[in-house]
Amino acid sequence: MRIPIIDVAIVGAGPYGLSVAAHALHAGLEARVFGIPMRAWENHMPRGMLLKSEPDASHLADPERRHGLDAYHPYGYGDPVPVERFVDYGRWFHARAVGAALEESEVASVGVEGGSFALTLTSGEQLLARTVVLAVGFLPFAHRPAALEGLPPEAVTHSSDHHDVGRFSGRHVTVIGAGQAALETATLLAEAGAQVRVVARTAALAWNDTPDGRPSVASRLLAPRSGLGRGWRSLAWARVPGAFRHLPRGVRDHVVHTALGPAGSWWLRDRFEAAVSVTLGSALAAAELHDGVRLRLRDRSGAETTLDTEHVIAATGYRVDVGRLRVLDDGLRRAVAAAGPTPRLGPAFETSVAGLHLVGLAAAATFGPAMRFVYGCDYAARRVTQGLVRHLR
Repeated sequence: MRIPIIDVAIVGAGPYGLSVAAHALHAGLEARVFGIPMRAWENHMPRGMLLKSEPDASHLADPERRHGLDAYHPYGYGDPVPVERFVDYGRWFHARAVGAALEESEVASVGVEGGSFALTLTSGEQLLARTVVLAVGFLPFAHRPAALEGLPPEAVTHSSDHHDVGRFSGRHVTVIGAGQAALETATLLAEAGAQVRVVARTAALAWNDTPDGRPSVASRLLAPRSGLGRGWRSLAWARVPGAFRHLPRGVRDHVVHTALGPAGSWWLRDRFEAAVSVTLGSALAAAELHDGVRLRLRDRSGAETTLDTEHVIAATGYRVDVGRLRVLDDGLRRAVAAAGPTPRLGPAFETSVAGLHLVGLAAAATFGPAMRFVYGCDYAARRVTQGLVRHLR
C-alpha cells in the first residue's frame, strides 16, 4: 500500500501550530496539523488561571486577520482573559481557519525516508511529508532545579503538571519561583484550601504596574506600548524579531534570559498577599524525602535553614534543549542539536535540517522574547509559510 505524501506536516495544535496551519492552507499548500487543539493550555494550566498577556497580544494568526480574539469575544485593554475562554477561542479559531486539515492523532515519531520526512502517528498511521513544522510548545522544556531531581512525582512536580489544584486542599505546599506561574499557582492553591509558601532567590517580588488605558503623550514617548509590554526595548523585541537573529549569539542569549523577567500581574497582587506566605532571598540548596519533603535553603550570607513541606511545585520556567524533542528520531535530533541545546534557525525558522522548521518557545534564542508568547504567532506563521512556499515551489 502506497504511503501518502503531503506538503507540510505540522506537529502540535496549540496557538503556533494552528496559526502556521491557517497560513499554509491559505497559501495553497497541502498541510495537515496533528494534535488535540489547545491540549496543553487545557490540561497543563491551572483551572481559574488568567492570561498575563493583554487581550490584544493574545490573537492567533490567520492571513486575513479575521479570527482574532476580539472577533471571538470583545475585551478592553487591561481585561485579563480566563484560560478556559482562551482554550475555547483556540478551538473556535481551528474550526474557522483550519477545519478538516487538523487530525487529532498525536505524532509518535518523525524520521527521514528518502528525500522526505516519515511520520508515524499514535494511531499507527504512517505518512510522508516534504516539510515538517514542529510546534511542540513549552511542555517538553519544563525545568526543575537540580536539587529536586530524583524525587518522586508524589513529592515534587512542575507547575505545568497541574490543572486541578483542588487536590492539595488541606495540605502544605511549597512553590519555588518568583514569576507569574509561581505567584498565580500559589494563589490558586491557597484559594483552593492549601497552606502555601513561596520560596524565591530574589530579595523582593516584582509586580507589573496597573495598565493605563489613556497614557499621556510623555508617557507614550518614554514607554511606548507593545504586545510585550511597555518600554522601547519591549517595543523592539516585539516589532523586529527578524532583526533580533542578527545580533551576536551572546547578546541574544542575554536578552532572552533577562528580558521581561519574573513579575506578577497587577490584578493578582492583592489576592496573593492576602493568602500566601513567602520566604525571599533564599536559594534551594538540597531536598530530600522526610515525612514529605525537607528543603534546605541557603540565604545570601551562606546561612542555611530547613523547611518541611508535604509537596513541592517547581514553578521554575522552561529551558529549551532540543535533546528533549523525543518526537524526532535519533538522527534528526542529533542533526538539529549540532549547534547546541538551542537550535540555530534560518530566517524562515528552518533548522539545520532542510525542510524542518521549529516555532514557538524553541525559536526564542533566534528570534527573541516574542516567541515566548502567543504574540509571536503572527510573525512566525507568516515567515514560516513564506519559507515553505519557496521550498516547495
